[in-house]
Parts: sequence; structure tokens; C-alpha cells
Amino acid sequence: MSLVLDPTAQDLLFREARTANNFTDEPVSEEHVQAIYDLVKYGPTAFNQSPLRITLVRSPEARERLVKHMAEGNQAKTATAPLVAILSADNEFHEELPTLFPHFPQAKDVFFSERPAREGAAALNAALQAAYFIIGVRAAGLAAGPMTGLDFEGIRKEFLDDDHTPLMVVNIGRPGPDAWFPRSPRLAYEDVVTTV
Repeated sequence: MSLVLDPTAQDLLFREARTANNFTDEPVSEEHVQAIYDLVKYGPTAFNQSPLRITLVRSPEARERLVKHMAEGNQAKTATAPLVAILSADNEFHEELPTLFPHFPQAKDVFFSERPAREGAAALNAALQAAYFIIGVRAAGLAAGPMTGLDFEGIRKEFLDDDHTPLMVVNIGRPGPDAWFPRSPRLAYEDVVTTV
């Protein structure tokens, strides 16, 4: 059985896409990021919650502050990527639920009145949205370099607040020469799927 999505798009989004480790110096515009968000905001989440928050690191001063919180192997590529995004989960996302889930606005208080419930939901659903964001970067013809080799608490203190939990940092741009490591193996279908 074939997929409905064009094979070229399948390659762009999945089969040929990999984590980029270096980039050209071509800038990534605000319009690029807006177009990416305007596509990926439609990805499904529980209760239509939207806890993902994106902090774009554009100024040289902010970049310098960020790089010091990256693992050693991630510092050079973060310092030179055209655009860097800090993706975080907003643990107060429930305040938006009356707007985002209008047919049951009480969900804000029924399910998410306690901070631990919000943190768990925010982490899961923001991670889903982060994956959508990476796919969106690829759909825009750009390469993404998502990284979790970083000082999460340092980044939270430097760029966020106690209501936001950092998830990852993503370098964004056009891939430079030798941007890709060789493709790593993937599990086969029969190793992942069980029918009961």
C-alpha cells in the first residue's frame, strides 16, 4: 500500500531528513518562522492544549548567553547556526483552555487545577508540538538540529521563568557542507508493532 503524501514530500519530511550539524550563513526570517508555526499549530494535542513556547535567540548577546549552557559538542554549531530556538513547555497553559477548548471551558479547572497535573500534560503535549515544529522546519525547506545536550536549569534561569520547562534547543537554517552524520539504523516494523 502506498501513502497519499507525495514521495518527494515523504523524503523531505522523513526519509532524507536528518539532524543538521552545520549550516550556511543564509538568515532565517521571521516570515519563515511564522509560516512554520502557522502550519504546525494544527497538530493534535490533548484538549487542544498548546503548551509549547518558542524563544527565538537572534541577538549576539543572547546567543553568547545560550552557548555557555550547551554541552561542549553542541556549542560551536549553536554559536554559528542562522537561528536558534529554545522550545519549552508552559506549565500555565491551562489559562488558555477556555479559548482553545470552548466546548468544555471547565477543563481548565476540572483537570488542570493542580500543578503536577499541568506539568505532566505540558511536558507530553509540548513534546508533541516540538516534533511538529521540527517537521515544519523541514517542510519549509530548512534543516533542524534539535539538541538536548544542555544545562536545562541554566537555560530556564537565563531565558525562561519558573512556569516554563525547557525541552530542547533547535538550530535552524540551510544545511552547510557535510551537515549530516551517516544515517543511524531504525527498528523494523515487526520489532515495534504488536497485534493483540
